[in-house]
Amino acid sequence: MSSHHIVRDGQEPALIIANGEQCSSKILDQLLEWNPFIVVLDGALQKVMDLGIKFDLVLGDFDHTSSEEIKSMIPPDTEIVYVPDQDKTDLEKGLELLISRKYEAANIVWATGKRSDHYMNNIATLARYQDAIKLVMIDNYSRIYPVNSGFRKHFQAHHNVSLIPLNKVVNLQTENLVWNLKHQTIEYPYNTSSSNRVAETGIVSIHFDSGNLLMMECWD
Repeated sequence: MSSHHIVRDGQEPALIIANGEQCSSKILDQLLEWNPFIVVLDGALQKVMDLGIKFDLVLGDFDHTSSEEIKSMIPPDTEIVYVPDQDKTDLEKGLELLISRKYEAANIVWATGKRSDHYMNNIATLARYQDAIKLVMIDNYSRIYPVNSGFRKHFQAHHNVSLIPLNKVVNLQTENLVWNLKHQTIEYPYNTSSSNRVAETGIVSIHFDSGNLLMMECWD
């Protein structure tokens, strides 16, 4: 496996490296240390190889590089998964592979920045798969993840958070934010709870009746 500690298969989050803007080496090194199974989407393969990152599997439609060429580039024990389906993105294919292998969670890096169409679709993908696998998308400025009603998490006071609906989120209620929402409906693109903050060190809780809601923990 890519890191030295021993875990059971699927017990700790896998890591997917996509093909957007690269995060800092500090963030990436931390994730590589604690994610025992590393999946590289084929568009990011050359960059990953250039950085000397060890990984377990490369996946994609290989529309720019043949699987035979890739086989010659990577260590012999690295798995190659060819998924030609053009109706799904490589990120979706990677998530479905992890789900099929019983992974309960995955962190995703290099999935934001660069092309806006890819970035926006990747954000939507978080919500599409949230019932099947726990997902967190991480870049230099944010941690982005879908939340269900009943969400509770401990935060430090003044931590920046945004609640971004992907559709209509009905009867949204929050506790321990500077600007709490009380039985409100928020709907993208009309209104959100962007640039909110944690009021006091402690638990932030979120409840709502329906909809798809993203938490974005952000920093400058």
